Amino acid sequence: MADDAPLKLDGSHTVLTPEYVEFTFVLAGLMSRFFAWLIDALVALGITIGLLVAAAALEAVAGGVGEVVGFVGYFLVNWGYMTLLELVWSGQTLGKRIMGLRVISETGVRVSPSQSLLRNLARVVDNLPLLYLVGGLTALFSRSQQRLGDLIAGTIVVRERRLKVPSTLAQPEGDTSLLRDADFRARVARLTQEEEVACFSAALRREELGMEARLTLFSALARRLEDELGLTRPEHLSDEKLVLLVTAALAARNASKRPGRLAAQK
Repeated sequence: MADDAPLKLDGSHTVLTPEYVEFTFVLAGLMSRFFAWLIDALVALGITIGLLVAAAALEAVAGGVGEVVGFVGYFLVNWGYMTLLELVWSGQTLGKRIMGLRVISETGVRVSPSQSLLRNLARVVDNLPLLYLVGGLTALFSRSQQRLGDLIAGTIVVRERRLKVPSTLAQPEGDTSLLRDADFRARVARLTQEEEVACFSAALRREELGMEARLTLFSALARRLEDELGLTRPEHLSDEKLVLLVTAALAARNASKRPGRLAAQK
């Protein structure tokens, strides 16, 4: 019951996948988002000051070139810092990473370059008249706590939480030879965030489903995995077993990258 508390206390955003798997993201609170922005603002300010000092030194040597470099550098830092890091770090900036937050699409998938660019370009309006008053008020009254930039780009900011992967998922029973296949692991690594969440959700909740719903769900997931990844499934593996092996491979990969941390889902 303790693990369910955050979802009751914090806002949440629910997504239904094409496989009819429902998963829930815990929305980031306004205070944590403000502190994440403050950290990023201080980092951007430090970079900007460094660029301006370098531009001033260049100005003394090369005249107008230094002024151009300073202007371009200021523009790139203020408009590109957030966008670049969100793309490189899958929806995180330095501030968001420290605060345990992440930007994702409303559909639950990784934020796209166009979405990140749109939400960050809209900061000039969200920041009006000062300290993100417009953005804060918009987020306060929107259903999924979205500022104006998020509403335009179709994104949300979620809070990550630590989740221990059950040993039954990390090491499923029966034949696990596929987990030792490097080609299988490489193919699994190409799955999108939405597909990862669908696999984890199905594997975690399979005991809660009726037999007919369970067979239908894993059949749909297995077909999608085979189509998306070009997997050749051994004949003795059932649909459910294939999904469980894919989930185990994902769990092993995530553990090696960020021990004990998964996306903020349930």
